[in-house]
Amino acid sequence: MRNVGTVVRGIRTPIIKEDTDLVNTVIESVMKAKESEGFEFKDRDIIAITEAVVGISEGNYVSVDNIADFVKELFPDGNVGLVFPILSRNRFSMILKGIARGMDKITMLLSFPKDEVGNGIMDIKKLLDSPFNSDSIITEDDYKKYFATYIHPFTGINMVDFYRELIESENCKAEFVFSNNPVDVLKYSKNVINCDIHTRYDTKELLKEAGANVYGLFEIMNKPINGSGFNPDYGLLGSNKSTEERLKLFPKTGQKLVETIHDKMKELTGKDIEVMVYGDGAFKDPVGGIWELADPVVSPAHTKGLEGTPNEIKLKYISDNVYDDLRGEELAEAIRKEIRAKQSNLTGSMLSQGTTPRRLTDLIGSLCDLTSGSGDKGTPVVYIQGYFDNYANE
Repeated sequence: MRNVGTVVRGIRTPIIKEDTDLVNTVIESVMKAKESEGFEFKDRDIIAITEAVVGISEGNYVSVDNIADFVKELFPDGNVGLVFPILSRNRFSMILKGIARGMDKITMLLSFPKDEVGNGIMDIKKLLDSPFNSDSIITEDDYKKYFATYIHPFTGINMVDFYRELIESENCKAEFVFSNNPVDVLKYSKNVINCDIHTRYDTKELLKEAGANVYGLFEIMNKPINGSGFNPDYGLLGSNKSTEERLKLFPKTGQKLVETIHDKMKELTGKDIEVMVYGDGAFKDPVGGIWELADPVVSPAHTKGLEGTPNEIKLKYISDNVYDDLRGEELAEAIRKEIRAKQSNLTGSMLSQGTTPRRLTDLIGSLCDLTSGSGDKGTPVVYIQGYFDNYANE
């Protein structure tokens, strides 16, 4: 029996810019790592590339002016309501800047006490002591009276103040309302952009049924304007701040990239190596309560071998309930036999109780995001071996 299971390696690459040949850069970096670290390629190894460098290499950027021009075409009267934006300087501030530059007035409807990904906007204890509850509509004056002293524990700023100042800096009027019902924005504007990420389609449908002239953030910059970049599937969702006037969009050519790398690695190594592009991992910070999932999906592109969900039995359950009387090698061999004989689909079976019922791409993407980090590690490529191995593999 092998004594090592899954092995994950962050792969260093050259600094990737707009003119980088990403296919060759990824392959050359993996091949150099193989030589320096002395590992061998195997079937069902995984190469994962962070979405950030895919978007950079595509040169898929939009400017604040591009966003302003786009929303002007959608809402020529200059008045719009924004529903459920997340509280993020990196993810949303530049989007807001572009919308404000194109509009005369913005009404921002914020969910409370937290945004979609867990960023707080008010003190929960103060909410419980206030005359409001989760079904209330809280006006801007009420917010100032009861909750305006709230400071985000990580950033040290009040995001309502930050967003207001940003909007007004673009000569646009700002109004805030706090509600968990998206339809409440229609009291202020019939023109709406729903900015939520993972509930985007349901929210848009609710607003549309209520009579809104509504577009999702995934429909803003979903086509080029004035020579801009664009993403036909996600629009501005998954974008990141690049400079004070430019955003990098979520990748749009990822599927071609992963398939090309797969095929070239097959030619070079003779092995069938899976490839994926990954963004934010689907995990929650236990201290701040923030979900690390501001991208619309964890993996926007992957090879076919990464589709589906795990089909695993829970070793602890088998050991405690089926083979409680066995020990040592006799127990190990009995469990190996159980693994080899397991059904092809264990959904709903007690044998799989306690295993993780998530998509493979979400699990692997989370592993990669934690490995590569978002700072100065310099490892935008991750190489994984043994992910599909189990206790029965020799």
